[in-house]
Amino acid sequence: MQSKSFSLNINNKIEPFKKSIKVDSDKSLSIRSFLIGSICQNISLAKNVLESEDVFSTITCLRKLGVQIKKIKSKSYLIYGKGLGSLHAKKNLKLNFGNSGTLARLLIGILSTTPDIEVKMQGDNSLNKRSMKKLIELMSEFGAEFIPKNKFNFPLKLVSTEMPIGIKYKAGVSAQLKSAVILAGLNSYGTSEIVEEEKSRDHSENLLSQNKNVIKIKKGKKRIITISGKKQLKPIKINIPGDPSSAAFFTALTLLNKNSFLEIKNVGLNPTRIGFYQLLKTHGANIKFFNIRKLNNETIGNIKIKSGKLKKPILASKNFYTKTTDEFPILFCIAALNKGISKFRGIEDLANKESNRIKEMQKILKQIGIKSISKKNEIKIFGKNLIENKNKQINVPNLGDHRICMSSTILSLVTGIKAKINNFETVKTSSPNFLNIIKYLGAKFEIKK
Repeated sequence: MQSKSFSLNINNKIEPFKKSIKVDSDKSLSIRSFLIGSICQNISLAKNVLESEDVFSTITCLRKLGVQIKKIKSKSYLIYGKGLGSLHAKKNLKLNFGNSGTLARLLIGILSTTPDIEVKMQGDNSLNKRSMKKLIELMSEFGAEFIPKNKFNFPLKLVSTEMPIGIKYKAGVSAQLKSAVILAGLNSYGTSEIVEEEKSRDHSENLLSQNKNVIKIKKGKKRIITISGKKQLKPIKINIPGDPSSAAFFTALTLLNKNSFLEIKNVGLNPTRIGFYQLLKTHGANIKFFNIRKLNNETIGNIKIKSGKLKKPILASKNFYTKTTDEFPILFCIAALNKGISKFRGIEDLANKESNRIKEMQKILKQIGIKSISKKNEIKIFGKNLIENKNKQINVPNLGDHRICMSSTILSLVTGIKAKINNFETVKTSSPNFLNIIKYLGAKFEIKK
């Protein structure tokens, strides 16, 4: 269910703070837990689930496909697995993915090789604009059909294949496409092979890792994932950590706000998700991980952040993209407020997110007096140590992009430049407690409905 639209107005700079927080649970893991749990045998348990709109969209879609999901207490759910190939679509069934590209791509992966599936699919206005061309091409290799032909964005109709055969896929930077192939391969005949030259986030593999006869991973210069299809999956049991992407915004707020300190507890520190932190640490940011441990094949720990300037402009090679996918808008803000020319390469996929995040962030930086130059796959940001905040305002239009909304909020709070951020309800797709947390840290804002 979509939230009512509202805008956020900010008129004041945030004061220094010394606090400890927990952030919203990991969205990627929450969505994957429900999807994979639904095709396992028996009952799976997911604790500390992110109760956001993207996750509620996931639950709604699965229930429409016949999966029983029971909430047993706050943030804890039982998923009654139906086994591989057992999801069922009633005649003229419509699935709405809301704002979630993760849900769309991964569930289409499952449904493409599930027999007797014929469903109409759509998303919200933002998701409907995003290209699904690569996904459609991959699922067509398995034998699925998408109607109308040669249309690559929602709404679409999916007709599953009755005789799915495993494929070989040379993976790019998208973990969602990789996961879609893994999930489609689970119910295909033979084996599916995914070859990764650059490792992307691996939550799907981690959730399936207890099934040694189903998934095998060969590590080396290239990472080769082999999926053996048509084999039963064991139920999962997971306690989901805090989302490192959500934590990134509070990390930035602390770094950029003089005389501030923050501890963020129980955050997922999966090596494929911490490029944002690694990049900033190598450029002199005071960020420390501690109390690091393993739980359900995922690395978890606490983060301590102290405010301070970076020692040099940010230089991010294309190798950082897969580990930093969701954090580029807030990285652009940090670059803007540190003196020198920062460069980010290999970022062309940012143009196909909830908005074109390169162009939209350039517009926002221009509003505060920061010059930037972009090409298809890179951006240069000409950062300044001090920014005059008089006679300036950050205006964010109705983009439907939660990361742009959150980044603009942080930018306003640390510079004191007034902001009006429209469509702010979209933040609830990934971080429903974002406003509660910044309020706890001392931010003042006004909600306009």
